[in-house]
Amino acid sequence: MLATLIGRDQATNIGHESLRDLLAQLSNSLNTNLYYLSLYVALTIPDMCGALDSTDGRASGNEYVKWFDKHVAPKYRGFLSGEECYEFRCSLLHQGQLRPRKGRYSRMVFVEPAATTNVLHNNIINDALNIDVRLFCKDMIDSAIQWLDQVEGTALFKTNFEKFVRRYPTGLAPYIGGVPVIA
Repeated sequence: MLATLIGRDQATNIGHESLRDLLAQLSNSLNTNLYYLSLYVALTIPDMCGALDSTDGRASGNEYVKWFDKHVAPKYRGFLSGEECYEFRCSLLHQGQLRPRKGRYSRMVFVEPAATTNVLHNNIINDALNIDVRLFCKDMIDSAIQWLDQVEGTALFKTNFEKFVRRYPTGLAPYIGGVPVIA
């Protein structure tokens, strides 16, 4: 049997690299043209970072907006606010759409890289916001890494990060041992 149940007293491997690993995997997904997956993950980054930066360690719309506005929105020069990005996030993750309930735009249109020789990014076309999917995801990744470099050593981050998902290379006591798990 590959996996064995292990006791509660066995030490677990807790590394601060799990968020950086997630960001690296997101970057790799862009390099292999997995744009759906990349977009879904990128839109959750402000949730995770906002939660890690909050006093109660929980994600909320307000935390998402606050984190995005501070760390990502300046790159969009007024074309995309935290509130608008949150609306797109909710629309995509919950309905599989890029049509927000409210905001300036009726939809978001992501252009895949190499679809054209031109980079179509940060444009309004009729009533839709046009964004290059690779640039958007890279902006989210870069913003998260810059933020992480600033907060990683703070007490608040350390407290909230204790509960953050991570990879356990040899299992997680008392549940599964002998094989890598994500928990």
